[in-house]
Amino acid sequence: MSLKVYNTQTRQKEDFTSLEPGQVKMYCCGVTVYDYCHLGHARSYIVWDMVRRYLEWQGYSVQYVQNFTDIDDKILNRAKQEGVTMEEISEKYINAYFEDIRRLNVKDADAYPRATDNILEIYQIIQQLETSGFAYAVSGDVFYQVNQFKDYGKLSGRKLDEQQAGASGRVDVEAEKKKNPADFALWKAAKPDEPFWQSPWGKGRPGWHIECSAMVKRILGNTIDIHCGGGDLIFPHHENEIAQSEAANCQPLSRYWMHNGMVRISGEKMSKSLGNFTTIRELLKTVNPMVIRLFVLQAHYRKPLDFTDEAMTSAENSWVTLNEALLFGSQYGEKLGWKPDYHQLDEAAVERFNTAMDDDFNTPGGLAVLFELAKELRKEKNVLVHEGKTETSSEKLQQIWQTLVQLAEVLGLERQEETVSKEEGISESEIEGLIQQRKAARQAKNYAESDRIRDELKAAGITLIDQPGGKTIWHRDG
Repeated sequence: MSLKVYNTQTRQKEDFTSLEPGQVKMYCCGVTVYDYCHLGHARSYIVWDMVRRYLEWQGYSVQYVQNFTDIDDKILNRAKQEGVTMEEISEKYINAYFEDIRRLNVKDADAYPRATDNILEIYQIIQQLETSGFAYAVSGDVFYQVNQFKDYGKLSGRKLDEQQAGASGRVDVEAEKKKNPADFALWKAAKPDEPFWQSPWGKGRPGWHIECSAMVKRILGNTIDIHCGGGDLIFPHHENEIAQSEAANCQPLSRYWMHNGMVRISGEKMSKSLGNFTTIRELLKTVNPMVIRLFVLQAHYRKPLDFTDEAMTSAENSWVTLNEALLFGSQYGEKLGWKPDYHQLDEAAVERFNTAMDDDFNTPGGLAVLFELAKELRKEKNVLVHEGKTETSSEKLQQIWQTLVQLAEVLGLERQEETVSKEEGISESEIEGLIQQRKAARQAKNYAESDRIRDELKAAGITLIDQPGGKTIWHRDG
């Protein structure tokens, strides 16, 4: 099965073929740097990191570019509120972006262009559009004339006569300057006390959409393979990018348009106005980064993602299971006599993983393969702990473990070695494992084994408390 990708523009899955064999040019719309990143950003950048990793796993060389919008009304307003410069606000939140997103094991892009570093390229595209009749200048502003682009609306499916004023994505206080209410700003005349650049149209600054058209063209060329971002960017941002770039370059902007679904908090859209806004750094105070990543990947990227306490608890439990299996090699490899130079993978498992992922990056299906492998290792670990040997050959076990580690890496899930002090004695995953073994012994009415496990934990400084309903909690003594 070849890789199939859902293309927002054609509204169907298509066979993926890159412009140049073995190479993929990929552009992801980045953040406007005026605040800390939230859970919606986390989902988006984990998803596109996963796509990039899988393409690389399939042998592609991926050139991945992600921009920063560092000139915008929101940035200027935040700068005024804090009594600092636009540049200081941008730097603060760009640094915060890297701090937060790297903890989620999102690989750095190959380039992080900023709008303010591409002013010359922005001038050039606007001048092209003006010369060819797609743009017009009015009193220092320059607008894109949408009715001149016959394919306007082909990405979002919106018809031009249905468009509303404000298609620039910003509050337009000078709508009377426009020929059509749907026309959007390419260049904005500077307001008093605002940063500005000298231009052929006077002092001003770029509009929101034009910056991405300029950065794609400068770094990746006229046509790229994948343009991606959140579903909220389909209109107006990506629709307007297409209109600008394709009118200026007379070539398609991107072969495939990909968009991830939105995050909902307990069924409601996440937003500051509803008070359910969750930043990445707040979440990371209480939640393991790999749990967040696993939570995101447990849903298909195009579907809405519901953030609930129950969903996070489920992801936490799943990560304990997966991480325990990922640690199997470091815990038992030497004991089992594993060979350092053995690097064969389970071809059947890899094929099942690839089949799932080739279906428009179906990560739930891919994860199912990981948990199948983890289940096998967990079973063998229990036998090993109790009997000092395994039912499966050492070579086969090493193959299963290495396959799990490789496939987990494709999804950006990295094992976390447990650091256990002498005072702690045994790790939490080992405690949980013994509790599960004790539960199984009690269900089998093997009370002698149940008592033995309780005594073993007690000797290690762990007290068990059996609660109604069969649940067991524990704490470390002292």
